[in-house]
Amino acid sequence: MAVVYEKSRGLTDNPLTYCPGCSHGIVHKLVAETLVELDILEKTIAVAPVGCSVLAYEFFNCDGIQAAHGRAPAVAAGIKRTNTDKIVFTYQGDGDLASIGTAEIIHSAHRGDNITVIFINNAIYGMTGGQMAPTTLIGQKTSTSPYGRKEEQAGRPLLVSEMMAPIPNAVYIERTSVHDVANINKTKKAIKKAFENQINNKGFSMVEILASCPIGWNVSPVDGNKFIKEGLMPYYPLGVYKDEGGEN
Repeated sequence: MAVVYEKSRGLTDNPLTYCPGCSHGIVHKLVAETLVELDILEKTIAVAPVGCSVLAYEFFNCDGIQAAHGRAPAVAAGIKRTNTDKIVFTYQGDGDLASIGTAEIIHSAHRGDNITVIFINNAIYGMTGGQMAPTTLIGQKTSTSPYGRKEEQAGRPLLVSEMMAPIPNAVYIERTSVHDVANINKTKKAIKKAFENQINNKGFSMVEILASCPIGWNVSPVDGNKFIKEGLMPYYPLGVYKDEGGEN
């Protein structure tokens, strides 16, 4: 019997413990498939900080290490510089990368660290109770903004890809989504390019992925994907924000 589909060996056999409708499982699958397809699984090291990504090392079938909240880029940089033959990637949420870890990610890009950053933007603090994040939209309700985020109080949501693209040593910055099949396929291509850049020693690459957090948003999984398209994408346009790596 022909095998139509099977789970990537880039994932462990541990059952995913993310909430129903959460996009982390989709992105995990894409990353795992990429590591296998590029034949780098055995020499890859994942760095996961605090947040929903904290258990990522339970699911990726490669070496992994946990970093303090926001510090994954610094840890990844240290690993890469002392183990130049390894492939190193961070897996970070917006509450981590775009808040307590903002300085870390900016300086990593300025240094031109030859690492790959997978940045999950679901516009909320998912694990800790659905609080407002730097990426929460104006008017979006969270546990700490029950009447909606107000610009005069919290400023405007942080546009990370737009902020990172002008950094001279950032080689590749792209924003994608996983709310439907077409965009899942585009995200897979972006992730693969980001890892290929590292393999070819081209420097710092980051893929920002718009993702769903139905529990934090208090919506159904179906409405979560709808909110990505109708809520997040108008403020966070998809596309390549920088690509100096050329053809891989």
